[in-house]
Amino acid sequence: MSGTTAPIVLITCDELRADALSCYGNSVISTPHLDALAARGTRFERAYSNSPWCLPSRCSLATGLYPHRNGSYSNFRDRPLDPAIPNIYSLLRGAGYRTAHIGKCHYAPVPYSQTRPDKTLPYAEFRDYYLSLGLDYLELQDDKQVSVWFMDDYARELDAAGHLAAYRAATWDRGKAKAFPFPGPAEWHPDSWVGRKSVEYLHQYAGDQPLFLWASFSGPHYPFDAPAEYYERVDMRADKRLMDAGEFDDPSRIHSATYHGGPTGAIDGLGGAPGRAMKNYSEDYWRRLRRNYFANVAQIDDYVGRILAAVQARFGEDALVIFSADHGEMLGNHGLWGKNNCAYEDVWSVPLIAQYPGAQEARASEALCMLVDVLPTCLEAAGLAYDFCDGLPLRERVARGGADYVFAEGEGFLAVSDGRFKLTRVAQGERQHRELIDLEADPHEFVNRIDDPALQAVAARLQGQMLEHLMAHALK
Repeated sequence: MSGTTAPIVLITCDELRADALSCYGNSVISTPHLDALAARGTRFERAYSNSPWCLPSRCSLATGLYPHRNGSYSNFRDRPLDPAIPNIYSLLRGAGYRTAHIGKCHYAPVPYSQTRPDKTLPYAEFRDYYLSLGLDYLELQDDKQVSVWFMDDYARELDAAGHLAAYRAATWDRGKAKAFPFPGPAEWHPDSWVGRKSVEYLHQYAGDQPLFLWASFSGPHYPFDAPAEYYERVDMRADKRLMDAGEFDDPSRIHSATYHGGPTGAIDGLGGAPGRAMKNYSEDYWRRLRRNYFANVAQIDDYVGRILAAVQARFGEDALVIFSADHGEMLGNHGLWGKNNCAYEDVWSVPLIAQYPGAQEARASEALCMLVDVLPTCLEAAGLAYDFCDGLPLRERVARGGADYVFAEGEGFLAVSDGRFKLTRVAQGERQHRELIDLEADPHEFVNRIDDPALQAVAARLQGQMLEHLMAHALK
């Protein structure tokens, strides 16, 4: 192995809130293995996703480019990641790495309209596409629901074990509203499978090439389906759902119609809400949903611990290990679940922990950073150039005092924040909104200040940053 390259292990979750981990202050559960990783590395307190949707966020992480730069800005339009764009797999494979991915990819839109409650459909075309991005090895579990809808590698093994039909039935059951205990043995839960496969791969890896492994858990993304045996790890007495009953009486709020019901409502959890109004979910439902979510996080932490032990056994202190998530989850806060069209800290803020080769010192950084900084961090560890990226290696980002602004993008959605003030613009047909939040005065984000005369200069500055952000590349 070259002295300029390090093994790289990237571990991600889907829809994981930063404050769901005990190293970020959660007291509902304990996440001892991720806490231990943070105790050996750098915990970034102000890390942000570049999109509140899975596909554009993952494509930004993989390319180091904002969604409007790599072209994959929507979960729903036919905008898959172009294999011609350099990405984390192709770049590292070109540098001599063995590239492996276990778990969720989601670099191409899911054909939602084809899904059926009575059948799990073929998925070979998607698998072949993912391999074309530069992968040498792939064990695919492409989201919990996708594994119900389509026969990825996990679904095939789950079916052979006799548990796929029950999982499909529970996922499609509208009465369960995507919150239920996993209907099978805990070891066959999607996140157990990803963790187990990742550990097995690390233990058997004996190649001379430096290794890049992305272990990509699809939890705690809905369905909220932790194995019931993990419920006892959750102290619901310490749980508190964040609400202000009058927040959405202001029709200018992005999710006013989502909460109260109406044709312009748009968030993941709306379809199963009674009367298509999020306010109609019961407190019992929220409690069930949140318990499942936190139990799933505890389950994932167990498997992260096993992965970290396998990394230590195989590479000692020589590996770069990064842990993060593509975005967060509202989890009933503000009366919402999901993430669509959300720039709340619940969704935009993500956990980010980096343990550098040879480093064994706990650090906490307040530097503003983004998921586009992950690829440059990996390329730096591999001795490769990263000047084409929109991000910077995390060490360099910290040395520069953090980003001046962070950005999140999606279809008809753009948000910018300087760490205190946050401006969000939604332009999606009838959904036309501008929100300005002062996180210092209103940390729970209950009040839209867009029309406040005292903040018009702030709004103009942030809107100018939005324009500069897009103009730098769209009309150069």
